[in-house]
Amino acid sequence: MDGPADSPLNDVKNVGRGLLMGAADIVPGVSGGTMALILGIYERLIAAISHVDVELLGLVKDRRWSDAIEHADLRFLATLLAGIGAGVVSLASLMHYLLEHEMSATFGAFFGLILVSSWIVSKLIENWSAVEGAAAALGAVFAFWLTGLVPVAAEPSLLYVFASGAVAICAMILPGISGAFILLIMGMYYHVTGLLKGLASGAVTGEAISTLVIFVAGCLTGILAFSRVLRFLLDRYHSVTMAVLCGFMFGSLRKIWPFKIEIDPDSAKKFKERIFENVWPWDSPDGMLIPLVMIAVGIGIGLALERVGAAGSAEEH
Repeated sequence: MDGPADSPLNDVKNVGRGLLMGAADIVPGVSGGTMALILGIYERLIAAISHVDVELLGLVKDRRWSDAIEHADLRFLATLLAGIGAGVVSLASLMHYLLEHEMSATFGAFFGLILVSSWIVSKLIENWSAVEGAAAALGAVFAFWLTGLVPVAAEPSLLYVFASGAVAICAMILPGISGAFILLIMGMYYHVTGLLKGLASGAVTGEAISTLVIFVAGCLTGILAFSRVLRFLLDRYHSVTMAVLCGFMFGSLRKIWPFKIEIDPDSAKKFKERIFENVWPWDSPDGMLIPLVMIAVGIGIGLALERVGAAGSAEEH
């Protein structure tokens, strides 16, 4: 990459984009991939990840640093990952509080954001046909089914830990499908976050470290393999792939529907996760005015982010 794309200003912008992606990744049911699409960096992100390959290792081995950086767009990846990490760390407590105490309003904002995002993505498909329509419908049905699953209570084996990391990281880069939610339904979300909290508080054990290493190995394996699949699909079947992603986003709205009632209060003890059921707005115990207002706010934020992403992409090219 030359010129403006490598400017310090764009580095700052990429950190900011990463912050937004990290904040989205914290919320079960919301994906950082969704934010990447809104911001106009999704295909660049997939291409950069897929270029972490044997050729890159060869360039590094030969100490051809500038070629290695250009091959995998490493400056872009590094600044984006810095923002994602900062977003997860700095906003985790705030998002946890909002989801615990202001869930309807918080889900309302994200519902509006993803709703308008699915419309934004649909505009990227120049010519809708029956094939694209069917692909979007299949994506929506799959995401609707997936987000209706409930957590499992399982004592994970190391193979299961590896597999959960691989699956969750793939979901994390798919718009509309949340990696955090995948970990929840696989019964691994609180297991992994519990280990991280333990390490942060000084509870370092061989078992905790080995489990996290295997989980990270699963994440790396999953994202490196799946990014190649996505890049192939975007290169060869761009319209159909974007239609499926659009469907994923629309179908995932089931998870963050802001009007809910809690069912089976004892489920929190079993799954460490409260189980809710969607209801009509007029049946919500939290009322309907504030969530509806927040849906409108989320739509406004989505439209504003689209403009920011379009302006940033124009400057970089």
